[in-house]
Amino acid sequence: MSDTPPSPEPNLLRGHLDLILLSIIKGQPKYGLEISKLAQDATNGYFDLKVGSLYPALHRLEKAGFVRGAFQTAPRSGSPVKVYTLTESGGRELEARKQEFETFTQQLGKLWQLGGAK
Repeated sequence: MSDTPPSPEPNLLRGHLDLILLSIIKGQPKYGLEISKLAQDATNGYFDLKVGSLYPALHRLEKAGFVRGAFQTAPRSGSPVKVYTLTESGGRELEARKQEFETFTQQLGKLWQLGGAK
């Protein structure tokens, strides 16, 4: 039996995709398919980011100034790939979104306690 939980509901993933991407991009620059693979590997396949949602989200984050994209030559293939780096404002946005998510989950946990449910 697999240790992978079922994939998240699509609206839940969509609502947190920017947080997921900013979290992965923090640190070393990464290109799109590398981001997708890291998400999948780190979560045993729970986050399986599809190209149709990954690249529009990366472009949205780039337009907002949270990531910077630049073309570089891929080490293995030699073809150009766009790598994304977290900007200073992207780092601030990541921290704000992490705090917002932590507050949200803490408050949701309080609701689960209503009626004595644990």
